[in-house]
Amino acid sequence: MVEANDPRLYDDLADAWWDPRGPFAMLHWLAGARAKLIGAPPRPGALLVDVGCGGGLLAGHVRGFRHLGVDLRPPALRTAAAHGVVPVAGDATRLPLASGVADVVAAGEILEHVPDWRAAVAEACRVLAPGGLFVADTLADTWLCRLAAVHIGERLPGVPRGIHDPALFVPPRELAAECARHGVGVETRGLRPRIGPLVRWLTRSRRRTVSVDALAPTRSTSTLYQVWGRKSA
Repeated sequence: MVEANDPRLYDDLADAWWDPRGPFAMLHWLAGARAKLIGAPPRPGALLVDVGCGGGLLAGHVRGFRHLGVDLRPPALRTAAAHGVVPVAGDATRLPLASGVADVVAAGEILEHVPDWRAAVAEACRVLAPGGLFVADTLADTWLCRLAAVHIGERLPGVPRGIHDPALFVPPRELAAECARHGVGVETRGLRPRIGPLVRWLTRSRRRTVSVDALAPTRSTSTLYQVWGRKSA
């Protein structure tokens, strides 16, 4: 029996990773929002380490980087590799990479799936080069987020029940403090779906794909939020 937050829940959906109208639509939107913070490669051959890369949805947004994706699940890594990501089997809390090698580390929608998110942050900061950029998005440890992501979100068509364990959701202030402890000072902001794209996705309109620019920044970090910042030199 597959338990809550078991990464094997994603295996049965491997063919749906790149369907922007499917169960991973929100992850497409998040990849677009994450890419805006990443920007252009800082130098030729710059290395971007994508922790918990899944099917590699960030790939279309970060051309010009050497894009290395780390994930536990072989089906996800195969999908990511088909879209140009260099696949690496590994655990977010024990990255199989040398220290200080990455120009950018992206941790998209992964920290709330890791039993020890602090260890994952420590590893992300370890592999980041001085002056390198850390970008993450995750779910807040609040009642509102539990309501939205679990009690409502997991009842939407196509979304697997038990994909989240709310006990693992990440308090925004604690995440910022943990990043600072490892030499990365971060800014924090919330994200919310824009009403139009959300309604089109919920009604499963097949006439057109919802824009990846479907998330808007907000000051509230009570549900979905981002952090970003650079490692001290």
